[in-house]
Amino acid sequence: MYLYRAIGDRGETRDFQLSQKRTTKAARRFLVKALNRSPHNRPSVISTDKNPAYNEAIASLRREGRLAATCQHREVKYLNNRLESDHGKLKQRIRPVRGFQSQKTAHNAIRGFETMRMFRKGQFRSMVDSLAGGSEARFIGRLFQVFVA
Repeated sequence: MYLYRAIGDRGETRDFQLSQKRTTKAARRFLVKALNRSPHNRPSVISTDKNPAYNEAIASLRREGRLAATCQHREVKYLNNRLESDHGKLKQRIRPVRGFQSQKTAHNAIRGFETMRMFRKGQFRSMVDSLAGGSEARFIGRLFQVFVA
């Protein structure tokens, strides 16, 4: 399976998707999903590895008008380092699990890993402060209606 991930310019996790194959169709599906997640905040630059599927997917999104013609697509290896280093930390969590039996199991586990990493990155800080008085444990307890002392 292939894990597609999108991070923002400050390292915050935007979205992820698992795919059986690394094709133009899968890359396009991920990019559409990531773009739909933040419709008012379109990227000005997209950095990817050199997989040719991205070129075709980005070109089709530009033709449809979903992606601005001025959006740069950079395929320079070192420009993708932020994503790769962020991705490495996720791999450290997955490795002890020794793989997954199904795509559904993998998706649910990675979603949990990503959510906890988003907490560590401080992406939920404003919600935790306003809804739970600064305590992540209280925030999660309130979110899932679990008693937390």
